[in-house]
Amino acid sequence: MARRRDRAASPRRGRGKARGAARRGEGPSAGVPEGLPELSSLSDVPAFSELAPSAAQREAFERSASEAVGAGRALPGELCLGCVVRLDRGFPAVVCDGGLFRAEYQARLGKAENGAAVGDWVAVRMPQGHDRPVLEEVLPRRSDIARWRGGARGERQTLAANVDVVLVAQALSERSLSCARIVRSAVVSLDCGADVAVVLTKADRCRDAAQLGADVARLREVLGPDVPIVATMAAAQGREGGAEGEAALGEAARAAGAGWGLADLRALVGERRVAIVLGESGAGKSTLLNALLGRDVLATGTVRDADDMGRHTTVARRMVSLPGHGVIVDEPGLRSLPLVGHERGLAKLFPDIAGAALGCRFRDCTHTAEPGCAVLAELERGAFPASRLDAYRAIAAEMRESAEGLDPDVVI
Repeated sequence: MARRRDRAASPRRGRGKARGAARRGEGPSAGVPEGLPELSSLSDVPAFSELAPSAAQREAFERSASEAVGAGRALPGELCLGCVVRLDRGFPAVVCDGGLFRAEYQARLGKAENGAAVGDWVAVRMPQGHDRPVLEEVLPRRSDIARWRGGARGERQTLAANVDVVLVAQALSERSLSCARIVRSAVVSLDCGADVAVVLTKADRCRDAAQLGADVARLREVLGPDVPIVATMAAAQGREGGAEGEAALGEAARAAGAGWGLADLRALVGERRVAIVLGESGAGKSTLLNALLGRDVLATGTVRDADDMGRHTTVARRMVSLPGHGVIVDEPGLRSLPLVGHERGLAKLFPDIAGAALGCRFRDCTHTAEPGCAVLAELERGAFPASRLDAYRAIAAEMRESAEGLDPDVVI
């Protein structure tokens, strides 16, 4: 039975009570729908001090709180600034200066398109005599990591909000690395307003150090010099070659222009920065996060030998605190990542090619065989490698095809 509150929690009032109630599973965190984990059972949830709203988001909260009080929708001190740190079946867990709690949506935010995502900064009301805080408003996002899932009708799914850097995870194997999935993830991430870095996992599955070096070199050639790449591997204990083999892999990765190991990976997620790991099921995301945390906190699974794919081991979207560093969003593996309307991201990842394309004779030039193509002229001059242009053309062609399949009234 939830215990009713006589006074509302706020950033200046009831902090100790809110923290104590959250630890005991009482107060606002009680009475959650059956099957959701109690907040008192959760670990590695970031504290409010580990997160950093922008100045614009703080101003938006102050404005929202002032308008709510002026309109009589809230009492002074009832509203607090919070961040959504976890979603279980769409049910938000919010951390604010007063503690961690479950919140319910205000009626007008009940529709999925108005709902909060992990990482959203929100205005939460602590109404007197109410069992649970009410999420009143989702504040403007500085980045919106979203994918297209609406077919021809124009619906997007937000995976996480206010992310600073997207870590694109790709598992290595005995087969040569394919850059296609990495490139499309990078284009989407840059278009959504975040920085991007690539994490190559399971480097110990490469045939040898020479293959790892070749894989990294190929990826560096396609992505250019500005996208960080870090290669990682499972613990050396029990692996053929042991520490000596690990050292050889590390030398090969660095020689080809990548970082190596957990230290270089942690450097991408500084204090009060938020990262999200995106990749297919079986890419080793949960294993990677466990390594960063220094213990097995997140469930891991096996992959199929036939296609190197795995089952979803992450169910809830959640933020995980990295001690001494920033915060990472643990996201279920993505089976698909459609490319619709990400031309801005394409230009950000390939600024040299996009810049050259402005000089083409035809606006709809595909940079394949058209006369007066400035991109092909730059290629002949050696301005960029052919593999980089091939990656650009493949993404551009897919986006053109996707746009042609949209309903006429959809604006992207």
